Amino acid sequence: MSLSNSASKLQAIRWVRPRLDILDQLLLPHASTYIDIGSSADGHRAIATMQTRGAPAIAIVAALSLAAELLGSSHEVEQLDTESAAAAFIEQRLDYLATSRPTAVNLFDAIRKLKAVVRKAVASGENVVNAYVSAAEAMLAADVADNENIGRLGA
Repeated sequence: MSLSNSASKLQAIRWVRPRLDILDQLLLPHASTYIDIGSSADGHRAIATMQTRGAPAIAIVAALSLAAELLGSSHEVEQLDTESAAAAFIEQRLDYLATSRPTAVNLFDAIRKLKAVVRKAVASGENVVNAYVSAAEAMLAADVADNENIGRLGA
């Protein structure tokens, strides 16, 4: 799934499965530089150092950094060999991401929702990784739609 619109638009978050790039907001307005986020550790660092800012963006970067890790080669494959093992890995990584900005309400709300998706997937026999990634992508799509509506209709 690609939620990256035009290359000419300045976007804080660019997601083209399985790649996540974020605009390094520490360099604004002097430079528009993107950082590759390939793991939850990368996402944690970007959030903690304020390379990404804004409540919705923090939550989405956290969610998609783990999605990138799950889809890429940076995770230990043996940790995902069963649905329950994948769920435990995801929940542990989400708990780690929560420590990146302990006061971020949107981050904790996203983590709560993503954990519920994972638990539901385990209970229903769904593929946990696919369910997680789809939920993270849906969060980005909803945020983009909200921002487009605000731009079109006003706050």
